[in-house]
Amino acid sequence: MAKTILITGCSSGIGYDAAHGLKAAGWKVFATCRREEDCERLRSEGLISFQLDVADPESIEAGFNEALARGRGRLDALYNNAAFACPGAAEDIPPGALREIFETNLFGLHDLTTRAIKVMRAQGDNGEGRILQCSSVLGFVGLKWRAAYASTKFALEGLTDVMRLEMADTNIKIVLIQPGPITSKIRVNSIPPFEKWVDWENSARRAQYEGSLLKRLYQSRGKPDTFELPPSEVTKTILKALDAPNPKPRYKITTPTKAISVVRRFLPDRMLDWVLDKG
Repeated sequence: MAKTILITGCSSGIGYDAAHGLKAAGWKVFATCRREEDCERLRSEGLISFQLDVADPESIEAGFNEALARGRGRLDALYNNAAFACPGAAEDIPPGALREIFETNLFGLHDLTTRAIKVMRAQGDNGEGRILQCSSVLGFVGLKWRAAYASTKFALEGLTDVMRLEMADTNIKIVLIQPGPITSKIRVNSIPPFEKWVDWENSARRAQYEGSLLKRLYQSRGKPDTFELPPSEVTKTILKALDAPNPKPRYKITTPTKAISVVRRFLPDRMLDWVLDKG
């Protein structure tokens, strides 16, 4: 029987490509989305798709149980991909915005992960399964205007590192996927949270918003970032992490992610700040 994988956030970008790519590679893919209309579109493309909103505990329970039912009680892998961004200067991000983004990017992800571990512990002689967490280059360095998103990814990396250590006595492998600039809708999708939470017009940094962030959000939506790669590169990495007998703890994708990880190890903090500020 084909191995099963549950993927969150499959409406577009990384999750969408991963769902199709893993299906083509022989996996039985449960491609979940927050909205039913996106699930309908994926079903019309031949995928098994149903709703799972990681910000809603009831939806998490229902979606996870649906995956188990369709997999006859077995789940071989989980790819936690769903996430969103809320751009803005850290001083302008209200607590409610952080609560909202952590609910999706960390708390809901952790809910799914612990449910998957319970199932995977019952598989094989000493448990069996793979859990892949989609982090970011912003999971180990911070960049201006990205405080909310980076804080969730830093937290995810710490949570995943500890979980990997704790699961070392099982056959359940915990892996971080660390993309850099990948073609997706994350910039467009970040506009509604920005407009909901950030009062940039009354910010002490209003001129900086007008000279930088607003242009990036509203005037350069379709322009790729430097060294941006297609989501298929992430899918290739996911397949490596799933197929490897002993997967690496981290898989870095894109030139900026690999370069910054090296620079971060060797530069003093103030010099790193200078490099990141110029970038």
